[in-house]
Amino acid sequence: MKNLQNRIIVDAMGSDFAPKSEVEGGLLAIQESICNAKQISVILVGIKEKIESVLDNFEIENKTELLKYVEIVDAREVITMHDDPVAAIKTKQNSSMVKGLHLLKEGKGDAYISAGNTGASLTLATIILGRIEGISRPAIGALLPTSKGKPIFILDVGTTLECKSRFLYEYAVMGSIFCKTITGINNPSIGLLNVGEEPSKGTAELIEAYNKLKSSKLNFYGNVEGGDILTRKTDVVIADGYVGNIILKFAESIIVLFKELIADFIQKNTDKKEQIESNVNILNEMLSGFSAEKAGGVPLLGVRGNVIIGHGSSTPTSIKNMIMAACTIVSEDLCKKIENGLKE
Repeated sequence: MKNLQNRIIVDAMGSDFAPKSEVEGGLLAIQESICNAKQISVILVGIKEKIESVLDNFEIENKTELLKYVEIVDAREVITMHDDPVAAIKTKQNSSMVKGLHLLKEGKGDAYISAGNTGASLTLATIILGRIEGISRPAIGALLPTSKGKPIFILDVGTTLECKSRFLYEYAVMGSIFCKTITGINNPSIGLLNVGEEPSKGTAELIEAYNKLKSSKLNFYGNVEGGDILTRKTDVVIADGYVGNIILKFAESIIVLFKELIADFIQKNTDKKEQIESNVNILNEMLSGFSAEKAGGVPLLGVRGNVIIGHGSSTPTSIKNMIMAACTIVSEDLCKKIENGLKE
């Protein structure tokens, strides 16, 4: 395999369809990068013969050329959705997840992606890679589409269910740096998700977080409510992982709802079928920002390494998009920017 920048380590045994989604998604990512003159390499970590079987059977243009940028690292064990993350690091050291994260820590890759057990990914990434100095709890962030035509970044969407005020402050710092780096907004505005706009609203931790943010150098707007997210009142929204995860999953269900409503409407109005179907593609394109497949995965911020986490149901397209997202945070040196931002 050629020695290239943007070496993406892929947990090939993570998804519900592993290793098919991971292997095919890896080749699709390499193909796309070649088309865009931004070559990457993919390191597939997992059960070697299963990976090779998918590679042999997958038909893709210029396959021989694409395989020059693929490396397989054999890992005989798999961390399942039922495994305890802390126990797995001791009992399944030869798993694709543990081995892949160690490769990242050792500098043998530039980023790591997994569509496996989310809890295990979070725990193992934190234990193996360690936290960035100044970060109490790593957090997962997600970009959601809005009515303003620009995405909003919400953090945390599932890592820490109950947050202390200092966690929320640290999320705001990381969210601001991520938004500035990825979306190019110079001084991103920060909103603290709450049950009302008044400073006195919410729990004791939220009130304390409000005061911390208000006195910081961040561009803090104040409290925002649920209705302010998709209308993009701020560039970044900070929430605990419990609420953030519910918001993310709810948002992802919107496109499913519309598709089912359309299918039901067509079934009940067969005379309008052609008229409706002619507009379905437009509607699907409008709602594509809510698609988990298009987003691919979400970044884990606060650990000493570039990590993207995806859904267990990830398709090859999802994996491809996760890899491309990983390339972006590598090229922008996001971890270093967060580390430097916490020192300011």
